[in-house]
Amino acid sequence: MNAAPGEPGAGRVVLVTGGNRGIGLVTARSFAAAGHRVAVTYRSAPPADAAGLLCVPCDVASTEQVDAAFATVEAELGPVEVAVANAGITRDGLVLRMSDPDFTDVLDTNLTGAFRVARRAVKTMMRARWGRIVLVSSVVGASGQAGQANYAAAKAGLLGLGRSLAREFATRNITVNVVAPGPIRTDMTDALTDDQRAAIGDAVPLGRFGEPEEVAAVIRFLASDAAAYVTGALVPVDGGLGMGH
Repeated sequence: MNAAPGEPGAGRVVLVTGGNRGIGLVTARSFAAAGHRVAVTYRSAPPADAAGLLCVPCDVASTEQVDAAFATVEAELGPVEVAVANAGITRDGLVLRMSDPDFTDVLDTNLTGAFRVARRAVKTMMRARWGRIVLVSSVVGASGQAGQANYAAAKAGLLGLGRSLAREFATRNITVNVVAPGPIRTDMTDALTDDQRAAIGDAVPLGRFGEPEEVAAVIRFLASDAAAYVTGALVPVDGGLGMGH
């Protein structure tokens, strides 16, 4: 696979958090296939097929682990030039039954974790006067979802975080953008019943689930030289599900 039009030449150092499965892993493989040097973080286990990827253990809820992960990537591959904050967890439940830890743990990983990653990434990006940060949100951040108050709040918060970072670091040629996937075909959605999948598909104007590769393609574009004038953007990849939000 060749680099996309406008994509920086082979050799950028890319870090994808939560890159052991799903959108994160597909995104990491997409960058690697384009000739970039790619690291992924994982919390429990590395991806089964990690060919061409540097796998680094990291819980983004820990500042110390984030710092250690970046240090490992810098030592093995070089300073991170493209950071994709994708790591996240879910603790679904109705608000009346949701505990404080269920709420705060999701925010600490999905929102504050992205802050920790971005804060560490910009240190070397500022010196290089070039950088790309992509925060992976969700259509749920704008639409809300019963049983996911914690997850939706965290994903909504990524937009405010991303746009604030975009303003802070624009003068250093660092862009910060937010991608909001809708229903995407992953291991988690494969576990749904046929009726559940059909209902979700019917709600999407394009009438289907998206593919992880379609999200990865948008992330790669935002990391490219062709997207140098795009910052502070919210880019939905949701088949039209979030129109009007």
